[in-house]
Amino acid sequence: MKELQVHEIRDGNLQAYYRAFHAYHEKLYQYIYKYTQSSYYAEETVQLAFIKLWEKRENLSDEHTLSAQLFRIAKSIVIDLLRKEQLRKTQELSDVYISENKNAEKIIYKEELQTVLTAINELPAQCKQVFTLSRINHLTHKEISDQLAISPKTIEAHISKAIRTLRKALNIFF
Repeated sequence: MKELQVHEIRDGNLQAYYRAFHAYHEKLYQYIYKYTQSSYYAEETVQLAFIKLWEKRENLSDEHTLSAQLFRIAKSIVIDLLRKEQLRKTQELSDVYISENKNAEKIIYKEELQTVLTAINELPAQCKQVFTLSRINHLTHKEISDQLAISPKTIEAHISKAIRTLRKALNIFF
């Protein structure tokens, strides 16, 4: 009878397919549920196994029983489903880890920036003004000299003093 069902299903007989569905649906469900402990995986696997059985019916073999071929199809489907789920979980964990790292980096960057700005604000007034014009506004020594009416040598002295002071204040960065 089983060999006849394999042959009938392979030839496209829907009645034989329905008989196979009714004969093996519950057994296949129990088999998959036993290993996965998941009604979702069991039901999904059974449905996909019968769909694949029908789609690939021309490839059914007379050498093996319909039951053996159906359970082999189901086994490969459940393995694929479990692999995909594991991959999805791994990707979610990776996304969470990356997101948390980016947030931590932003917090650290903000803290470091705040420390630098505080150190700059603690510089003497003219030193702070020269350093800001040079390093933040990107003005040349000549432009700063013209704007503040001080010599380029004084500008160099203020910048050197500012850098020394900032290095001491921010020794964790240098």
